[in-house]
Amino acid sequence: MFLYLPNDTLLHRIHPSTKIVGLVLLLILTVAFESPWHQLIILSSVLILVKTSGAAKNIRRVLPLIITVMVFSMVTWSLFKRVGDPFWSMGPLSLSVESIQFGVAMGFRLDAMLLSGMIFVSCTKVEEFAYGLRAIGLPFPVSFALSLSFRLVPLFFTRIGIIVQAQQSRGLDLQSGHVLQRARKYVPLLVPIFVYAIRDTDLLSMALESKGFGMRGERTEFLSFRMVWYDYAILAVLLSANIMIWILL
Repeated sequence: MFLYLPNDTLLHRIHPSTKIVGLVLLLILTVAFESPWHQLIILSSVLILVKTSGAAKNIRRVLPLIITVMVFSMVTWSLFKRVGDPFWSMGPLSLSVESIQFGVAMGFRLDAMLLSGMIFVSCTKVEEFAYGLRAIGLPFPVSFALSLSFRLVPLFFTRIGIIVQAQQSRGLDLQSGHVLQRARKYVPLLVPIFVYAIRDTDLLSMALESKGFGMRGERTEFLSFRMVWYDYAILAVLLSANIMIWILL
């Protein structure tokens, strides 16, 4: 249900705040360029991080999505981005060397963003993510709400899978027919899905109230992390790269 992989790598050991700030700086870095060569360098660096973090197992799970996003982005941007002198056009569609380069760059950019997010969730527990947000300075309710999404979204999709399997065991055929017919067969499943979602939300609210959520006062932390030299080194490298690139641009 969760994507965290308990590997012993440098990315697993760094401070949660370093991971969060580093991810933000890396995502900012990806939007600084429109050249496919620059985006290829960033994507290659992210792929190196995939190897060193041991996140390849999770990447293989979403590989069809990554390939689809890249191909779709390359094709649509190349056809609809009007830049340069087109060598082919048909109605609203056109192709030029510049538009193809832009489409390739956007495909690399989106994949670099997706892979960066997958690396983050593969190396960071939900508890560490919440701790890192609080260490940065976010209020506890905000950090709790953001970290809670990491738990509820996988739980929600797991619940959907259980409901679908339960209905299939009772004879519901979701495979036969064309696309629209198969889509209509999923409509009756919305009722139990929403019922379970409302019930889980009600149970969560009661659990939070029973634990005194919202009470003011100084909170204690179960987890404890300490910034070390490689945390500062990673942040310094990413911050320096962002500053230099935006100055040069």
